[in-house]
Amino acid sequence: MSDAPQLAGLVEVWRTAVADFVTLAREIPEDQWDVPTDLEGWSVKDNVAHTAHLESVLAGGPEETIPVAEAPHIRDLSGFYTEQGVLARRDRDMASLADEIEQAAAARIAELEANPPTDGAAAPPRTPGGVPWNTVTLLSNRPLDVWMHSQDIRRAIGRPGGYDGTPAAHVISKFGGALAMVLGKRVAPPVGTSVRIEVPEAGQSWTAQIGEDGRAAFVDAVQAPTVAITLSPEDFVVLSGGRRGVDATTPSYAGDAELGRAVLSNFSVTP
Repeated sequence: MSDAPQLAGLVEVWRTAVADFVTLAREIPEDQWDVPTDLEGWSVKDNVAHTAHLESVLAGGPEETIPVAEAPHIRDLSGFYTEQGVLARRDRDMASLADEIEQAAAARIAELEANPPTDGAAAPPRTPGGVPWNTVTLLSNRPLDVWMHSQDIRRAIGRPGGYDGTPAAHVISKFGGALAMVLGKRVAPPVGTSVRIEVPEAGQSWTAQIGEDGRAAFVDAVQAPTVAITLSPEDFVVLSGGRRGVDATTPSYAGDAELGRAVLSNFSVTP
C-alpha cells in the first residue's frame, strides 16, 4: 500500500509551519532579535538563522563549513553542525533570513509536489547533516522543528499563540507517541503499571501500560491508571521538547504523583 497520502499530508503540515514561521519572523522588531530563548546560547534571531540553515540544505543549498568554538551549549557533533549554520548567518538581518526560509521551503516543496514520495521507508534526496532518516521521518521532523522554534521565539518575546493549527496538533501527537518508550525504557516501573497523559486543550491523550513481559505498550484508556497526568499544551511541549523541566510547569496528578513526576522528568523526546 502506498504511503503517498500520509506523506502528502506531512508536506502540507510542513508548508503551514513554514508559512506561520516566516510571518512571525517578519513581525519581530529589531530590539527583540537578541532576546535569549529557552535554547541555551541562542537568541531569537539565532532560532530563525537555524531554521534558514536547515531549509536551505534541504533545498540543495551548500553546507557551511566554518570554525565553531567550543561553548557550553554545544555538546556533540550535531550541536557543532547546527551552530555552523547559525554563525554563518550571524550578520544577516531578519528580513533576509525570512526570505531564505520562504524561498528554500518553496523550492523543496515544489520538488516534492513535482515528484511526490510514495514510500515512507525510502531515503530522501537530502537530510540535514546527512542524518540517516527515511522520508517519513524527515517529513515528520521538519514541521516539528520549525514549529518548536516558532514557540521558542514566542515564549521569549511574550507573544503566545500558534496552538490552533495543524503543526501544533502534529507536534503534540508526535511527542505523545513517545509515552510507551519513556515508561518502559526510562522509568521501567513494575508489571501492570499504567500511565495516562492528557492534554485536554489539545484534545489528545495517551495511555501506556507495562505488560507481563516487562515492556510498555499503548493500551485503550484504563479505568484507573496508576497515575493520570494532565498538562496544558504549552507545558507538555516545553517538557517534551527539553526546553524546561518539571519544576517550571504545573501538571496535575491523579494517583501516584511520584510516578507521574518520574515520567515527566524523563519526557525530553525531541527527535
